[in-house]
Amino acid sequence: MPTIVECIRDAILDELPELEALQRRASMVWEEYRDQLTEHPDAIVIPRDDIEDHRTRVACGSGRRMGFSVVLAIRDGVCELDGLFVEPECWRRGAGRALIDDVVANAIRADASSLEVTANPRAVAFYEALGFRGGVLVPTRFGPGLRMQRILRA
Repeated sequence: MPTIVECIRDAILDELPELEALQRRASMVWEEYRDQLTEHPDAIVIPRDDIEDHRTRVACGSGRRMGFSVVLAIRDGVCELDGLFVEPECWRRGAGRALIDDVVANAIRADASSLEVTANPRAVAFYEALGFRGGVLVPTRFGPGLRMQRILRA
């Protein structure tokens, strides 16, 4: 049964522990990251500023949180997606796409010219399907990622 995103809203500080728990569930699905995440629990921390500055958005549906996105402050016309996490049982049901659409709309309103993300290898096809194009491999804390970009305006 398809999951329907009913709203996307700003996160509130009171839900910070639940968002971090969601991030952990989504991240721990992939066996190749489990040991590193277990050894470095600090990797799953959402800074309070990301919520207080209205840069964390939550997708809700069926009376629950389905996922969330985090963006960094726009610099030189570039908006960076710093995190996108969806409850594993909501994968492939539109929540991630809805969150990206929300990020894009907000970035365009803020006059960003492009949206960038560093994608882990398992997420590259998802981002390509949403208009991101690959760039260079970059080192991350948990292995190489692909720096991808979606042009928002010329």
